[in-house]
Amino acid sequence: MSNPLGPWNAWFALSAQATRMCWEAQTVIWFRGLRIVQGGAKAEAETTRMITEKVAALAEAQVAAMTAVLKGNKKHRVAKKALGVYAKLLVTLSKRVSYVSR
Repeated sequence: MSNPLGPWNAWFALSAQATRMCWEAQTVIWFRGLRIVQGGAKAEAETTRMITEKVAALAEAQVAAMTAVLKGNKKHRVAKKALGVYAKLLVTLSKRVSYVSR
């Protein structure tokens, strides 16, 4: 007997992951903002790095999504693969930028 809510469960899990990522992203944005407000060479380096990381993450997410599409994955799996790229980046960034005073 199949679960009639199966497709909804997959999308609900994906939306929960996206919501969690939004919260983490706001934290990263806050810490980056604090670093930029401090000014100086670190602020300049942070803004340059921020733009570079965004472009690289977008390219990596597109490749992950396209690979999932070409493998024939369902839509929620494709979205999860793309979100996974950003989730991995957010974990790395939150560890790095949480040390604002450095």
